[in-house]
Amino acid sequence: MSRLGLGTSTWGAGTDLREAGAILGEFIGAGGTLIDASPAYADGRAEQILAELLSNTHTRRDVVISSSAGVDPTRPMGQRVDCSRSFLLSQLDATLSALGTDHLDLWSVGFWDDRTPLHEIADTLDYAVRTGRVRYAGVRGFAGWQLALLHAATSTRPIVAAQAEYSLLLRRAEEELLPAAQHLGVGFFAGAPLGRGVLTAKYRSEIPAGSRAASTFGDVEVRGYLDPRSHTIVDALDTAAVGLGISATAAAMTWVRDRPGVSSVIVGARTPEQLSELLRAERVALPAQITSALDDVSL
Repeated sequence: MSRLGLGTSTWGAGTDLREAGAILGEFIGAGGTLIDASPAYADGRAEQILAELLSNTHTRRDVVISSSAGVDPTRPMGQRVDCSRSFLLSQLDATLSALGTDHLDLWSVGFWDDRTPLHEIADTLDYAVRTGRVRYAGVRGFAGWQLALLHAATSTRPIVAAQAEYSLLLRRAEEELLPAAQHLGVGFFAGAPLGRGVLTAKYRSEIPAGSRAASTFGDVEVRGYLDPRSHTIVDALDTAAVGLGISATAAAMTWVRDRPGVSSVIVGARTPEQLSELLRAERVALPAQITSALDDVSL
């Protein structure tokens, strides 16, 4: 599995079919294999675009598809998380149908659901693997103790990966999720490593037209990071990047990629140009002094 994973959350919501095709082609051409999908992305449009591209290029056997279930963003607030057996399996079957594939390489419970018994969730994951619909099971958005409980409940076919947001702006995963994953031998996928785009340093003085924060899709996500602490971190990151002769984007992604316990970094490039920049960062390694300085300023 590639250290860089391709996120599809903007496909159908800012990234059209033509752009997505160029992004996917460049990603696979560079040796990328991990594709992050979800029925919740762009209300299902992202899955439709991915399915069309895989069908047209016959690349299904060359990629590792990671998707999830248990969250329906179209439901009213407070009712969007549903990890009952019936809902998980119905979303799984819908995803397989939408993608035109007979299995997912990794299928994750999309969020912790305290209304569904843990053994029911564990049994559902086990059933999905036993029936061949899923190769491996994972979790998304879990805390460390939640991962530990479900991992123990799925002892026959244990959880193999946990995915959560992780960046210089949001290091909550270090408190318990990353240590728990390392202790349990579970891989960790870092999502939103660029802090919803804020760590690219393009929001330092204003919100650029056409950016994620300028859109209805990403306005709330991005603006939550635009505070004095974030500005301090971005200034330090940009200073370090200039000194190294690389972009702030490359420095931010590299910092996450090389953190202890991180298996892969999920990047959501909205354009082919953004992906090219991220792929170039694969050749970058931050000096220990720079890593230490960024650690200090972001704590």
